[in-house]
Amino acid sequence: MNDNPPTKGLVEIFTGSGKGKTSAAMGVVLRALGQGLKVHIVYFMKGDYPYGERNILAHLPNVSFQSFGHEDFIDPQNVKAEEKEQARQALKAARGAIASGDFDLVVLDEVNLAVAWKLLEVEDVLKLIEERPQNVELILTGRRADERLIEKADLVTEMVEVKHPFEKGIKARRGFDY
Repeated sequence: MNDNPPTKGLVEIFTGSGKGKTSAAMGVVLRALGQGLKVHIVYFMKGDYPYGERNILAHLPNVSFQSFGHEDFIDPQNVKAEEKEQARQALKAARGAIASGDFDLVVLDEVNLAVAWKLLEVEDVLKLIEERPQNVELILTGRRADERLIEKADLVTEMVEVKHPFEKGIKARRGFDY
């Protein structure tokens, strides 16, 4: 039971070309859960890929999540109608979670990139932010956050890639990168 629930939810954005946007959001998720808050995560464009955080989140109380998209990567130059539909369904799920009154924190993972790649309209995400109950904390992750979302947010952190093991041919590693 939480004796001191947040009175005003903020809008946080984790963006940039560097690694760690989703990881930063998951850190906030763990912190919130540790304080007895209720959390819902909506994964945009991530389908059922076996991301490690989902395996552990599925066993924790007070957290739920929904995944939308396909396991294959999206080609931003050739976005398919079904990919746009999956993004719309994710936004609808996010809107439902936010409006439900059941959650203190809602994470929209990769929503920034969904907007940048035109799977969603930025106006629809801005409307979701505007309509959310003021006690709901909202985190938006993903590269290329739209300037209008950045302007609307209370906290924006940009991850900057300085060096990445991919440059040396090291592929994504289970347990550390996914």
